[in-house]
Amino acid sequence: MKFAVAVHGTRADIEPAAAVACELQRRGHEVNMAVPPSLVEFAESAGLLSVDSYGPDSQQQLEAEVFHDWFKLRNPIKVLRQAREYLTNGWAEMSEALTKLAVGADLIPSGTTYQEVAANVAEARGAPFAALHYFPVKANNHILPVRLPQGLIEPLWSVAEWSHWRLLKPAYDEQRQGLGLPESRIRAVRRLVDYGALEIQAYDKVFFPGLEEQWAGRDLWSARNACGSAPRVVSPP
Repeated sequence: MKFAVAVHGTRADIEPAAAVACELQRRGHEVNMAVPPSLVEFAESAGLLSVDSYGPDSQQQLEAEVFHDWFKLRNPIKVLRQAREYLTNGWAEMSEALTKLAVGADLIPSGTTYQEVAANVAEARGAPFAALHYFPVKANNHILPVRLPQGLIEPLWSVAEWSHWRLLKPAYDEQRQGLGLPESRIRAVRRLVDYGALEIQAYDKVFFPGLEEQWAGRDLWSARNACGSAPRVVSPP
């Protein structure tokens, strides 16, 4: 099979995906991986044979002004503008790079960061899409600084997802237009569910005790198997 693995972020984002990519390559599959420019050398050192540059330099992103003096009172309009610029920086370049990389791909896996970019490319290519989550980002009470009542978690999570979606939407719709896809009238998270995307939860339940029970029986995009034992690669069909 042919895999186009596109992941952006810091090394903490790239390393789990690189481990999966290396295992797929070891099993004889064709793996093309795309990572931020500053982490191409790292991915190659892990043993991957095909690594391309993908989006802006993640180290420079960490040094962006939006992170400076975040605790100080600032103009909220300026803060929102900076947040949107930060979240959509390099969006078009990533879309273009992955569109070329994904030619003939049987599966396009991505991480949690910029997964919307990869999902749109997968839809345009008519290829299956998989998101590798190495941290639980669905509604839960295990990553918050305080324990909230169960009834508040879902509403607060929906507000956070909606806010994130509104910041992304201009770049998201522009990308879809460039790929020949219709404008999305639903949130990106909902579109991933409707597209039938696979979500791989890759973390040990020892770090999030009780999460498996909290998600039991819930329709959270393959969350039923959220907390298995140690992360492992499942053999492709």
